[in-house]
Amino acid sequence: MEQKVEVKDIEKLITDAIELDEIHVAFDGSQCKIIAVADFLGDLSRVKKQQTIYAPLTQVINDGLIHAVSIKTFTTSVWQREKMFNLPL
Repeated sequence: MEQKVEVKDIEKLITDAIELDEIHVAFDGSQCKIIAVADFLGDLSRVKKQQTIYAPLTQVINDGLIHAVSIKTFTTSVWQREKMFNLPL
């Protein structure tokens, strides 16, 4: 039987590792889209933001359960302005 990963699994992997104010995940069985919202992300470089959100998913990516990941990060104040343009995923 083939292993599967679901949206709730992806959300849990990330939120167990990182304290976020909000997380939104869309997953079609191959491609994963993630929006992460937290003020500490504003202090990180663009690459560091991506690495921070990507890191908890390394194992499921290496296992071939997720093939592509797209990550958008926002601080809470920017998210208030941008959420209508970014949801639903």
